[in-house]
Amino acid sequence: MSATQTGFVRSTLLFLLIGTGILIGIIVATFGLVERTRSTFDYILQERNIRRMAADLMQKLTNAETGQRGFVITRDELFLQPYEGAATEIREDLERLGGAVKDRPIKAAQMDELRDRVRGKLDEMGQAINLVRSGEQDQAIELIQSDLGRELMDDIRQMLEQFKELSDANVEMGTEAQLAATRQLQWITIGGGIAIIAVMGGAILVVAQHVRALAASRREVEVLNEGLEARVAERTEDLMQANQEIQRFAYIVTHDLRAPLVNIMGFTAELDASLKALQAYVLNDGKAVSEEQIHEARLAAAEDLPEAIGFIRSSTKKMDGLINAILKISRDGRRQLKPEVVELQPLLETITASVYHQISESDGNIDLDIKAPRLNTDRLSVEQILGNLFDNAIKYKHPDRPLTLKVRTAPEGRHMVRIEVEDNGRGIAEQDHERIFELFRRSGQQDQSGEGIGLAHVRSLARNLGGEITVRSRFGEGSTFVLRMPSDLSRLVRS
Repeated sequence: MSATQTGFVRSTLLFLLIGTGILIGIIVATFGLVERTRSTFDYILQERNIRRMAADLMQKLTNAETGQRGFVITRDELFLQPYEGAATEIREDLERLGGAVKDRPIKAAQMDELRDRVRGKLDEMGQAINLVRSGEQDQAIELIQSDLGRELMDDIRQMLEQFKELSDANVEMGTEAQLAATRQLQWITIGGGIAIIAVMGGAILVVAQHVRALAASRREVEVLNEGLEARVAERTEDLMQANQEIQRFAYIVTHDLRAPLVNIMGFTAELDASLKALQAYVLNDGKAVSEEQIHEARLAAAEDLPEAIGFIRSSTKKMDGLINAILKISRDGRRQLKPEVVELQPLLETITASVYHQISESDGNIDLDIKAPRLNTDRLSVEQILGNLFDNAIKYKHPDRPLTLKVRTAPEGRHMVRIEVEDNGRGIAEQDHERIFELFRRSGQQDQSGEGIGLAHVRSLARNLGGEITVRSRFGEGSTFVLRMPSDLSRLVRS
C-alpha cells in the first residue's frame, strides 16, 4: 500500500473513530438527562400529591368541625352528616399522608405530632357531640368556646401549611432542574451535531484530496506509458473503479451517517415539545389544571417521551451498524496478504462439508468440477469469498425446488484462474447485477436478515487479490458468480 493510501485509510479511520466517540457521548448524555428528567418528574408528582393530601386533610377537618358546631348549636342530626363522613376519612388520609412523607425527613419528623393533634381534635369534637346527646348542651358549648379546640386546629393548620409550603418549594426546585436538563440536552445535541458535521467535513476533505491524488496518478501513468495502450487502458479502468468506490464511500459518510443524526435531532425536538405539555401541568402556579392539560401531560409521559427515546435509540443503532461495516471493510483492505499454494479440491470439499447438511435437508446437491487444481493466493481471503457465495446461495434458494449448487474452476489465459459458483435459486433482476456489490445495497424481496454488506465485502476481497467478481443471472432461474483471480498472487505482492 502506498503512502497516500495509507494516509487516506488512517485519516478515514481516525474520523470514523472520532465520530463514533462523539455519537457515544451524545447517546450517554441523552439517556442520562432523560433519566434525570423522568426521576425529577416523578418527584414533582409525589410532592404535588403530598400537597393535595395536606389540603384535603385540612378541608375535611374544617368540614367535620363545622358539622359538629352546627349540631351542638341546633341539636339537629343533619349537621352530623359532614362530621361522620369526614371522621373516618380523616384517619385514613392521615395514614396515607404519613406513608407519602416517609422519605421526606422534615415532614416525617412532624407526623407523630400531627397525628396527636388530629386525634385530639377528633376527641374534642366527639366529646362535645356526646355532651349534647346526653342533654348537657351548655357544657358542650362551653367546651367549644374554650381554647382547646382552637389551639389544636391552629396547630394542625400550621403544620399542614408548612407541608404545602415545603411541597411548593420542592416542586419549584424540580421544575428548575427539569428546565436545566432540557437546556443541557439542547446544547449537547447542537454541539454534538456541529462536531459530527465537522468530522464529516474533514472526512470529505480527505476523500477529495485522495480523489485528486488518484487523478494526478492517472495522468502520470498516461504520460509515462504512452506507448503501452493496453496497459494504460487497464490502469485507467482500475482507477475509475477505485474512484467510483471512493465516491460511494463519500456518499455513505455524508448521507447514510447523517440520516440517523437528523432523526436524533428531530426527536430531540419532539422531547422538547412533550416537555412543554408536562410543564403546563406542573408549572401552573396554583391555578386549576384543565382535563386537557392533564391528558396531554400524561400522554407525553406515557407515549410521546418513550416513542422519541425509542426512535433516538433506533437511529443510533443504525449509525453504529454503518460505522462497524465500514470499519470491517477498511480493516480487510489493510490486512497483509500471505500468498501460499492453495489446493482448490480439498478447499472446496471442506467448505462444501460445512454447508452440506443445510442443502441436503431440502434434497439439494453440490457438484464440483475442478479443472484448475491449485493457485498461489491468500487462503483466508478465498475461503471468505467462497463461504459468502455458498451462504448466499443457501439463503436465497428458490422455495419451490431443491437447491442445486455447481462449482467450476478453470484456467483463463496464462496468468488467471476462473472460479464459477452457479445456483438455481431465485435469481437477480438484470438492473440489480451491479447494485448488489455496492455497500448497504440489496436486491429483490427483503425476507432474509442482512445489511447489504456481504457481496460488497466479497468484491473488496477479490480486488485485494488482484481479481474481480461479476454475476450472470436471470430472475427466477438462478445466478452464476464468476470470480477471476491471478494464478500467482506473490508476483503482484512483490511488484
